[in-house]
Amino acid sequence: MKHKLWKGHVMNRTVLITGASRGIGRATALAFAKEGYNVLINYRTHEQDAQELRDGLRALGASAEMVYADVSKREDVDEMFAYARELFFRVDVLVNNAGVAQQKLFSDITESDWDRMFDINIKGMFHCAQAALSQMVSEKRGKIINVSSIWGIAGASCEVHYSASKAAVIGFTKALAKEVGPSGIQVNCVAPGVVETQMNAALDTDTKEELREETPLGCIGEPDDIAQAILFLAEERSKFITGQVLSPNGGIVI
Repeated sequence: MKHKLWKGHVMNRTVLITGASRGIGRATALAFAKEGYNVLINYRTHEQDAQELRDGLRALGASAEMVYADVSKREDVDEMFAYARELFFRVDVLVNNAGVAQQKLFSDITESDWDRMFDINIKGMFHCAQAALSQMVSEKRGKIINVSSIWGIAGASCEVHYSASKAAVIGFTKALAKEVGPSGIQVNCVAPGVVETQMNAALDTDTKEELREETPLGCIGEPDDIAQAILFLAEERSKFITGQVLSPNGGIVI
């Protein structure tokens, strides 16, 4: 993996967002950039989207770069973090957003379906958190924010493997928060409700309307609704919060 370094405002705080090229990840990158962060945009399959986002953030005056990595592979993750530190010296905030989803009857889920779901949604988070903590622990500071789902809280029919992986994100968050809290590191989780993203583009109009009707606030979320929750957990105003699950979902799960 070779990159041309782009020297930005290295003294600003740095956020690395996995799966940042589209949807919630993209909105999160925009939100952090507007607050003056250096932004590392991780992507795996949507290179053009990542490039357009990087260029857009730079046009706003932000220090931004894109970096390829398959988070399910340790060597990719190690190289990504080495590059982040070469470019910006440290990663102050890690947002574990990369994930996949699939709707399938439980009886039809294959072993490869199951493994892919956990490789990206859980193993990827494990790799990135370990890579980030190697520096955060020695510096006794840092924030890790993991993206789960309301289905990790409540479970979803025809999404057993997805729901199980997102429930694991919550357990991971709570346990790691206890372990690294004494080192001054906060670990929290955001569990979004139904959001207008490419991941939910397959939902038909009737299904979306049913979800709106089931939601007390009567609407489906926007990516920026989730991005703002993630940003809150990264900021100084959340300094007494760790091991928690913040679920912006319009009230569909309470």
